Amino acid sequence: MNYTQSITRRHRTAFVLAIDQSGSMVEELEFRGRRTSKAAAVAEVANSLLSELLLRATREGEVRDYYDIAVVGYSGEGVHSLRSADETFVPVSALRNAVRNTRRVSIERRLPDGQPAFNEVTVSEWIAPAASGQTPMYEALLYVHDLVEAWCRRPEHRESFPPLVFNITDGEASDSDEEELAQIAGRIRSLGTDDGRALLVNIHLASGDAAKGRIFLTDGETAYNNRYARLLYDISSPMPPLFDDAIRSLRGDEARGPFRGMCYNASITELLSILNVGSISVNLQ
Repeated sequence: MNYTQSITRRHRTAFVLAIDQSGSMVEELEFRGRRTSKAAAVAEVANSLLSELLLRATREGEVRDYYDIAVVGYSGEGVHSLRSADETFVPVSALRNAVRNTRRVSIERRLPDGQPAFNEVTVSEWIAPAASGQTPMYEALLYVHDLVEAWCRRPEHRESFPPLVFNITDGEASDSDEEELAQIAGRIRSLGTDDGRALLVNIHLASGDAAKGRIFLTDGETAYNNRYARLLYDISSPMPPLFDDAIRSLRGDEARGPFRGMCYNASITELLSILNVGSISVNLQ
């Protein structure tokens, strides 16, 4: 289990986003200098990741299919693909002609003197925000398990870098207990390719404008004074060493791995950086 396979058109990898769209995601917070709901902010971050993957896969004007992408929503409306009802994984090249909307947004940045400045940028949208009902996380992870299992079984993926799964939530599962959630997470982590097991990263979002979260904890750090943080730690994947430099840069320290793929009380800004760790750490050819 070396996690050494470069991403190529012959050996593509898979990204899966599982997004909590339960009713609590209507809560407002500050993001990029404006007030917005968690649901809208997470959708914006997810769309930013898809834009980044599309950009990274574009070489000499051609989109190369380095990635297969699945985006899953879960809420009181059930579990479903956020791309379309009849699609699960799509190659990254399909994103170019599948933009649902473009809009102008104002993004805050800081000038050298510390004063805020705002830039208007055009963003592409594939994912729309939603928030309703409860949090069927177990059902969502079961759905993700089946997606990842089918992807890993395909002969052309046998030597590929294994799938990366990001589960983004602001609460606890409403459809299972801790043991059941741990079991389905373990089943996802048991899947993989000849290059390694699938990587499951669980990201718990902070309420409102909370302080800095606990990100990619090490074995020597304590997630254990909080029951739910401990659960997320236990059900998440140990991150392979090739992610260590990007994780240390995000954390802003010189901690030594292994790091665990869990984040507790992460801000929306931190969420974007966490997702980018997955997109920038694996070599493209």
